[in-house]
Amino acid sequence: MKILIIEDDTRIANPLAKDLRHQNYSVDIAPDGLEGWDYAQATDYDLILLDVMLPRLDGINLCRRLRAAQCQALILMLTAKDTTSDKVMGLDAGADDYLIKPFKLEELAARIRALQRRSRELTPPTLHYGPLKLDPATQVVTYDKIALSLTPKEYLILEYFLRHPGQVISRSALLDKLWEFDQFSGEGTIKTHLTNLRSKLKAAGSLNDMIETVYGMGYRLIPLDF
Repeated sequence: MKILIIEDDTRIANPLAKDLRHQNYSVDIAPDGLEGWDYAQATDYDLILLDVMLPRLDGINLCRRLRAAQCQALILMLTAKDTTSDKVMGLDAGADDYLIKPFKLEELAARIRALQRRSRELTPPTLHYGPLKLDPATQVVTYDKIALSLTPKEYLILEYFLRHPGQVISRSALLDKLWEFDQFSGEGTIKTHLTNLRSKLKAAGSLNDMIETVYGMGYRLIPLDF
C-alpha cells in the first residue's frame, strides 16, 4: 500500500512515516496542502492521512478538491478539533474516517486496517496464484505451504503483481507505485529486486519464472493454465 501523509508538523509526520514503513507501507510526506495536492495528482495513492489545519490549503478544502478530481484514495483526516461539527464537515468533504490528535500509533494502525477491510479493492481475500499464497492481513507469503522470507520491497512488488494479474507493468510504474519521492532509485533497482524475488520463488519450488519480462514494455505474471 502506498500512503501519503499531508502534515505540517514534523514531530508527528516523521515518527508516523517511520512506523508505517516498518509495516511495509511505502510513505511520502507533504508539508502543506498545495504540495499534498501536487503529490496526489502525480501518484496513485491507496491512502491519504490528511491533517485539517494545514498551511496554504487546509485539509477540508483539499479533501473536497481531491474528491472533485475523482481521487479514489481512502482519506483519513487527522485533527486536534474534537467537535461533532468538525467531524461532520470532514466526512461531508469526502473523508472516509476521522482521528483525533493526539493518538497512539496502534490506534492509527487499527483504523487503517478497518479502512482496508471496508475497501474491497484494497483488501481482497488472500491472493492466490497457483501454489503461491499471499495473505495481506498477516503479510505472510507461502509457496506450496513453504514460507518465503521476503524483503519489504520484494513483498510489495509481488503483491502488486498479484493484484494486477495478466497486466504488463512497466518499471517506471513500479517505481511510481512502490518507491517514495525522496528515495533515489532507478530502473536498475527494480531489476535487482525482481531477480532476488525470482530466485526465492525458485528456491521454494517454482519450476518456471512466474514473473516474465515483456521486452520493451515491462513485466507480468505468466498466465496460469487451468
